[in-house]
Amino acid sequence: MADRGGRVLVTGAVGQIGSELTMALRKKYDEKDVVALGHITEPSQTLRESGPYTTCDIRNASELARIVDRYEIETIYHMAAISSAAGEENPQLAWDVNVNGLFNILEIARERRLSQVFVPSSLSVFGPHVSRGLAPQDAALQPVTMDGVTKAIGEAVGRYYRYRFGLDVRGLRYPEVISHQTASNGRMTDYAVEIFYAADACGHYQCFVREDTVLPMMYMPDCIQATIHLMEAPAESLSCPTGYNVGGMSFSAGELADAIRQVLPGFVCSFVPDERQSIADRCPQHLDDRAARRDWNWKPDYDLDAMVIDMVWRLWGGAEEWNAAGCGLCPEAASRSGITGNAA
Repeated sequence: MADRGGRVLVTGAVGQIGSELTMALRKKYDEKDVVALGHITEPSQTLRESGPYTTCDIRNASELARIVDRYEIETIYHMAAISSAAGEENPQLAWDVNVNGLFNILEIARERRLSQVFVPSSLSVFGPHVSRGLAPQDAALQPVTMDGVTKAIGEAVGRYYRYRFGLDVRGLRYPEVISHQTASNGRMTDYAVEIFYAADACGHYQCFVREDTVLPMMYMPDCIQATIHLMEAPAESLSCPTGYNVGGMSFSAGELADAIRQVLPGFVCSFVPDERQSIADRCPQHLDDRAARRDWNWKPDYDLDAMVIDMVWRLWGGAEEWNAAGCGLCPEAASRSGITGNAA
């Protein structure tokens, strides 16, 4: 990490999580010590101008090594990957980027004796055999999507480099992540993000899963907090370092619509399940994250109500727009009512 005398490299820094993680790390450390690595997608002006920015295809090991050497990188947050939907459309590309790209990262880190590498995983590592209710930390991983396959390989190869070479590899199994800065990104749970943008734009949303569909979710600020906290945890406290279950909140699509309606009384949501319903029906509804809570004191800040208030507040852009839209509960009122999270 930056406070160990070296710089941080964030691959996939223009992606959904990578872009916000980069800015959080630049706020936490010196901006010049956090290098953002993109590839094809253009970065925002803020991301480009707030600290070092460069581009590279992570499958190009020699160029990647030159970047690590040029910036004297000490820690890598490896967020670059092909998304789940794109991976199903082009599994060969997903394998090449997600597996071979990761191997390049780990080899460079091993050869240069870097301090740490973060390799994210996700709930896609659980196959349909896992309990629909609660996915245990030590569940056998039997994924049935290319995203899940490559994430499970990432956990395994990270564990190998950790025990074979002493490289400090760490990772989290993210639930689905909701952000006010990024709309849909080709995932099965896009409805949980699209619904906010639709509420903002027209006051109506047609949801593609049943009203009673429950899935594990996480608000982006909690996702960033969990990532940084895991990387800061003492190594000796970690019992499953390359694949911690980490939970935020679980709610049904109907509960989400109801929570939005509490803030926007005129909002209407209809439910018309499509082929994605069958995928949702194979996912666990909750992640057992007791190991993360025990080992490094994980605790999310946001519940459903706090997330909805914060999302709507930020999408509306402030108090004037909030009041003009007739929103029913402002962040200050939410705070007084005891709703958790940083809604203001």
